[in-house]
Amino acid sequence: MKLQADRAEGVNIINAYTAASVSVNGEPYTTSILVPPTGPVIPWDVSALSDLTEAHFERMAEARPELIIFGSGRQLRFPPPALLRPLMAARIGIETMDTAAAARTYNILVAEGRQVMAALLIHS
Repeated sequence: MKLQADRAEGVNIINAYTAASVSVNGEPYTTSILVPPTGPVIPWDVSALSDLTEAHFERMAEARPELIIFGSGRQLRFPPPALLRPLMAARIGIETMDTAAAARTYNILVAEGRQVMAALLIHS
């Protein structure tokens, strides 16, 4: 019997994660990305936590998600709180976890119809 995933048309789903890549809707990405619930995956010019600036979070806030799932790479690491000001000002929540957990959590929330964005660090 052939099984198909129950997925709304046009919703971005993270299919796979490795230490070096993430696959969204079957398309592999080897650099950091922002994954909105719908629309194109957005390249994100960050390769390490130390590269993050407030401008990176301003860019996410402009998309107006209700929640950001921040995948910090292979291990759980938190961005400096001062960088999160744009999200706090826009009343956008953020949850930080390793990238594998972030991918799983994003899929669950987007399947529930939540306006969630995944910000995934992929180390080069």
